[in-house]
Amino acid sequence: MPRNFAAPVVEQRDIHFDLGTADLCDWHPAGPQVSLYFAAFSPFFPEGEKFFIRSVRRFAEKVEDPPLRRDISGFIAQEAMHGREHRLYNTGLDRAGIPASAVENFVIRDLNWTERHFSAKAKLAMTIALEHLTAIMASVLLREPRALAHSDERVARLWRWHAIEETEHKAVAFELYQQVAPGWSGYALRCAMMLLTSVFFFLETFVVHLLFCWRAGCFWNLGGWMRAWWFLWGVPGVQRRMLRPWLAYFRPGFHPWDDDNRAEIERWKSTQSTATVN
Repeated sequence: MPRNFAAPVVEQRDIHFDLGTADLCDWHPAGPQVSLYFAAFSPFFPEGEKFFIRSVRRFAEKVEDPPLRRDISGFIAQEAMHGREHRLYNTGLDRAGIPASAVENFVIRDLNWTERHFSAKAKLAMTIALEHLTAIMASVLLREPRALAHSDERVARLWRWHAIEETEHKAVAFELYQQVAPGWSGYALRCAMMLLTSVFFFLETFVVHLLFCWRAGCFWNLGGWMRAWWFLWGVPGVQRRMLRPWLAYFRPGFHPWDDDNRAEIERWKSTQSTATVN
């Protein structure tokens, strides 16, 4: 993508979400299994965002393009805020008897192993793969109003905000990667890391989802699982709608802004404040 494409500026926001007495185990109208589907991702964010920041910083000094340098700073700031707010989310889950902190400890061990055994370029390739996965999930949430409709607005605001910022910075690490790993070797590495990270990320979040449902006491609720299946694969079809953009990543000429969802960012900006959210 040429730099004259009107991609949004990656803004630095310091937003706090007071979830108060929100029931993090049952805030979605589809029930606890769907509420805990979202919760299963949260323990991966605090340490995962730190991993992304480290992966980008290793190469950031080599960037000469001023807009990309600016966006890298915005990327780092946004990821730091995501980690902070999701750590608070995880604390709320812990209070409800859901072992989010225990999962965070597992994530730390997993990432420490990754840091030791993969090259800097491979870790940046993992970062852009995971950034794409979160970006396409974010795109579904932003484009499909039914995904968060009639939810507890205190919790839904946090997920919309996270989705907006994942969308804003979805190309930053990718464009950095294009500079440090050009050509077919870079393409092969990013495809290999997407396959690897997709398998482990979705397997791990699936297991965590089951664990959280077990601890929340809804594991044997068949009706709840049917509603969760419909939410993921029927309507709005959050998981189903990820398949095509996931496959698009493997095109040699792929760029994250091939999916132009800048309108969703502007729509959110027109209705939300960057002040503290209560």
